[in-house]
Amino acid sequence: MAVRYAIELVQENFALLAGTGNDLQSNEYSAFASSVFLLAVLIISTALLRGVFMFFMRQTIIVMSRHIEYDLKNEVFNHYQKLPLSFYRRNNTGDLMARISEDVSMVRMYIGPAIMYGINMLTLFLMVIPYMLYINSTLTLWALLPLPILSLSIYFVSDKINKRSTEIQTSLSGLSTFVQEAFSGIRVIKSFAREQHMAGEFDKASDDYKNKSLGLAKIQAYFFPLVMGLIGMSVILTVYVGSLQVMQGNLTTGHIAEFIIYVNMLTWPVTSLGWITSIVQRAGASQKRINEFLSVENDLVSTKNLEVEIEGRLVFDRVDFVYPDSGIQALKEVSFEVAAGESIAVIGTTGSGKSTIANLICRMFDAKAGAISIDGRPIQDYSISTLRRQIGYVPQDVFLFSDTIENNISFGNDMMSKEEVIQAARDADLYENIQQLPDGFKTRVGERGVTLSGGQKQRVSIARAVARKPKILILDDALSAVDTKTENAILNAMSRIMKDRTSVIISHRISSAKLADKIIVLDDGKLVEQGTHASLLKAGGVYKDLHEKQLAGEEVEA
Repeated sequence: MAVRYAIELVQENFALLAGTGNDLQSNEYSAFASSVFLLAVLIISTALLRGVFMFFMRQTIIVMSRHIEYDLKNEVFNHYQKLPLSFYRRNNTGDLMARISEDVSMVRMYIGPAIMYGINMLTLFLMVIPYMLYINSTLTLWALLPLPILSLSIYFVSDKINKRSTEIQTSLSGLSTFVQEAFSGIRVIKSFAREQHMAGEFDKASDDYKNKSLGLAKIQAYFFPLVMGLIGMSVILTVYVGSLQVMQGNLTTGHIAEFIIYVNMLTWPVTSLGWITSIVQRAGASQKRINEFLSVENDLVSTKNLEVEIEGRLVFDRVDFVYPDSGIQALKEVSFEVAAGESIAVIGTTGSGKSTIANLICRMFDAKAGAISIDGRPIQDYSISTLRRQIGYVPQDVFLFSDTIENNISFGNDMMSKEEVIQAARDADLYENIQQLPDGFKTRVGERGVTLSGGQKQRVSIARAVARKPKILILDDALSAVDTKTENAILNAMSRIMKDRTSVIISHRISSAKLADKIIVLDDGKLVEQGTHASLLKAGGVYKDLHEKQLAGEEVEA
């Protein structure tokens, strides 16, 4: 409106501006200049005020979207941690990472920029279009004529954008998975000199993502020029129809300039409509992927949620277990009992079900049949977190965090003193090795403990479990990566550690089983023998065969 008044003011005073100059003209020129100055101040003030409101709108909506993104990422991460181990056996790490990063970020784009520009577009439409109709309905209808065509274009293209967006997110998950596995297994890749092969495989995965992204970009490449062309058509129609209205005396040239400004004001909101549509469609696809995992429920629940200290009496009563993802039956009617403070060794060949027993005690899974009890109570009665806090577990596949050795050992207890950390390292026969390192306990072990040897990683894992002072200690083939001398040193320390503590020693090596009060032997998921080391040797069964084979192997190595 101010621009129209300014143009009309200039037109009306054109003769004054072209005059030769006298006192009257000078006074009128001063009044004219003052009016133009006031209109200029009004125009600039309006632009500044719009900028101020835009600033506060961005501060409100964009900052809000960042807080929502923060909350959503935390919700997804916390939900991931609550899900059982079977969930991670079914889903790859790259897909989990993509959903918590890329998909959440895409949802934020919808909550933030898409809503902000959508509000901006709606507000301008409600403010500008009614006023344009008030000035001249004919010119307004012609100026806005391309908009229905634009709306129809958006309607037809949105479905294609949605499908392409879903394909892109799925392809990105696969790409993330490939990269994560490649970097995690970099030692194997380098050992087999497969760098070129992996680069080729990455090129294929990357090419698939590129092609899907280009497919979406192609749709947008057709779409956005169409939008701009239709907006340009609005300007042309405004000038043409407006000129006819001026010649008929219904409008002034100021009205045409005003309408062109209004059309330009609507240019970005209308242009952003296609972009907003793309964001909404991609956010919908991302939210659907996020909801897929958020809807997964943890089937490991506590029936009574008991939070009590345990003594460690452990009973397996005819336990059967079948892995839900593979359908492999790992245990078949396994029964044994360990008194509080006693130790038991679980011996068997690879695939006999030894590690499954450790997973069931830690409630990573629940038995499909039979019963497991601790201190006479079903294991399902205990609060899962309370139970696990009282168990020290050394897994077969050692995992160390990219942190210092001290922090890895004290991982299970934030309140652990330096003296307790040192004692745990001594118990795991690790102290001397740590002292030889440049930074001692402050030495960073690198990602997944890559800077340490296999035996050192196992001993750090043992120290981490022992440092918790658990009521139940589980060693799942924890000495497989150490030599005989180190094994004997650790076993001598472990005999002191296991005193008055329920211990489960899972191993395929007879030497580790000798420490236990009793031994059970598994074969293809079945318990075939149990007893002490001496009684099983005397029985002359599977245990004796394993013992003789291992003795023969040690003699050959010697």
